Amino acid sequence: VYGFYDECMRKYGHAGIWKAFTDLFDYMPLTAVIENQIFCPHGGLSPSIDSLEDVRKIDRFQEVPHEGPVCDLVWSDPDDRTGWGMSPRGAGYTFGQDITEQFNHANGLKMIARAH
Repeated sequence: VYGFYDECMRKYGHAGIWKAFTDLFDYMPLTAVIENQIFCPHGGLSPSIDSLEDVRKIDRFQEVPHEGPVCDLVWSDPDDRTGWGMSPRGAGYTFGQDITEQFNHANGLKMIARAH
C-alpha cells in the first residue's frame, strides 16, 4: 500500500492501526461531484464507466479489487496520449485528454479533479 503499512509499523509498532484504516477505506466514497460540475475520483476514469449513474450503481462496500471499474476509479491516471492505455502501475488504465473531454461532455461536467 505504497509505504502506508511500513509507516504504521514505524509509528505504532503493530499492524492493528493499518488494518483498521484499510477496513475503513473500504467504506469511503469512491468519488464526489461538486455542484454538478466537477467530478472528483481518487484516481481517474474507467473504460467501463460512461456516466455518473454507472458510478452510483457500484457497490462500494468492498475492498478495491485488482481490476474493474472500482480499481480504475482508484488507480487510473491521465496521460499524454489519445484513448486508453495500459497503466504502468499494473492496475487501472491511462487515458488521454480526449477521454476526459468525452466523459465531461456526456455528463455535463466542466472538469475532473483527482486526488493523485
